[in-house]
Amino acid sequence: MSIPAIELMTSLRSGHATSPRLTWYGPDSERVELSGRVLDNWVAKTSNLLQDELDAEPGTRLSVSLPAHWKSLIWALAAWQLGMETVLNGGDAELLVTDSPGTVEGKFDAVIAVALPALAMRWPGDLPAGVIDFASEVRMHGDVFLAHSDPSQTGCAVQGHDGVRHLHRDLITGFATPHDEGVRLLVPAATGLETALADSLGAWNRGGSVVLLHPDVELTDKLMSAERIHGE
Repeated sequence: MSIPAIELMTSLRSGHATSPRLTWYGPDSERVELSGRVLDNWVAKTSNLLQDELDAEPGTRLSVSLPAHWKSLIWALAAWQLGMETVLNGGDAELLVTDSPGTVEGKFDAVIAVALPALAMRWPGDLPAGVIDFASEVRMHGDVFLAHSDPSQTGCAVQGHDGVRHLHRDLITGFATPHDEGVRLLVPAATGLETALADSLGAWNRGGSVVLLHPDVELTDKLMSAERIHGE
């Protein structure tokens, strides 16, 4: 029996392949829209990077030191379909993904730097020795993910800020926030990554889609109408 994250990715690339699943509004008029197929493509490439380049496997812990952002959601989904544990509270982990690679504290097997601007093809500037540049590396990996090892339903999927741990089998029923069928959900990034992940999973699980809004972007009636958001 597969874990919920694998079932979710299958649903996104098949039942919702061409319709928007994740829309991001960022600073400087940045807007990124990912269909189910494109979202799955990003997740598959990132999972392949984790598995093939960083030797990640079920149970490997990934510390996600990123703000709520469309790339953060990609990283969490990629880790979950591999059967990994996402550490959201700065706890111990083998791998670290961060947008601030120059301020890393602690020891990790690998550190991955994520440039947040949508059009970034590489990290802007020099990286500390040994740090992997996500933007340049991820494009070299395959569009389809095939796991080398079967993930465990009883493995930990999320270690939250409050220390609560959610197993892979409970990712939807215990961690995700329930939402209505087909919802077009506004997710303010200011609520934090953990909340954004829980809301997004709950929306996708019900065939819905997500509009993720950076704190610097004003929520206007025009934006809500354009994105067909019917309420907060």
